Amino acid sequence: MPDFPKNLKFFTPTRRSLLKTAGAGAVLAATAGLPTRLFAQEPLKVAAVYTVPFEQQWVSRIHIAANAAKDRGDIEYTATENVSNTDYERVMREYCEAGNKLILGEVFGVEQAARDVARDYPEVAFLMGSSFKEDAAVPNFAPFDNYIQDASYLTGLIAGAMTQSKNIGMVGGFPIPEVNRLMHAFMAGVRETAGDDAKFQVAFIGSWFDPPKAKETAFAQIDAGADILYAERFGVSDAAQERGVLAIGNVIDTQADYPETVVASALWHFEPTLDRAIEQVKAGSFTAEDYGVYSFMKEGGCSIAPLGTFEDKVPDEIKALVAEREAAIKDGSFTVEINDEEPKSS
Repeated sequence: MPDFPKNLKFFTPTRRSLLKTAGAGAVLAATAGLPTRLFAQEPLKVAAVYTVPFEQQWVSRIHIAANAAKDRGDIEYTATENVSNTDYERVMREYCEAGNKLILGEVFGVEQAARDVARDYPEVAFLMGSSFKEDAAVPNFAPFDNYIQDASYLTGLIAGAMTQSKNIGMVGGFPIPEVNRLMHAFMAGVRETAGDDAKFQVAFIGSWFDPPKAKETAFAQIDAGADILYAERFGVSDAAQERGVLAIGNVIDTQADYPETVVASALWHFEPTLDRAIEQVKAGSFTAEDYGVYSFMKEGGCSIAPLGTFEDKVPDEIKALVAEREAAIKDGSFTVEINDEEPKSS
């Protein structure tokens, strides 16, 4: 803090006095060595529309990042959870009418309706989870996705080293690119350490949030010989825990809940994606671009969770390999393939 002269007097200006002496204020600031920006920029009004509960893995990461931006004063944030696809457009429009300048959400089931809303509110920025790319015809609509294939590949290296049966169960929500690319990256890692003869059981439950169904599907895979499960959905790790097999987490770290079950997890960090959007909206330069790239490991958008309770159970040579590949991914000398095709059981 600078040392101010003892005889310098401070006062609280009224709105009228500020309006009358706006020009003089800048001069006084300059002569006193104070910054010319006397007042912080107003927080950006941001709203989010989610089709699932806040605690669902994918949405929880967006919600955490938005609340972090709110806590540091960058945004005002409000959100609605469990919005049905049939009601999604209405809620989007209500948030636009309420003066929000940035709308977040996931529009995998309402793609066309969401882009129609964006066309009707050109002064509002839309940052939406989507399987489709940006469209110059809708310049205020930018898609994102959790491209965390880098971290998924690393967990595959670990899973391949931990399986004894070389039979891996994989339970996902829907076979869309956002899920497919993570599964393929995981499978590539498994094959690298377990061998090309590793077997995969792949199933999709047709829901983003149905833990009981995911659990039953996982039970069937365990009964068919799987000794490690890829838990793309909630419910899978519960099945693994009950049957005494291992699991690999996705998007969030659940090892604290399953300390003897969840070996490793691929974590998604939405902060780089959201911070980029906030910056662009405040600068008046937000436009249609693919925000998916901000989920890459080199951008800080994903990471592998600490091994925690499995630190001494994963072979040292595998930990060394993971560290080597992680460094190579970050410096660009190793690239994890992005494969959006639907994975099949082998």
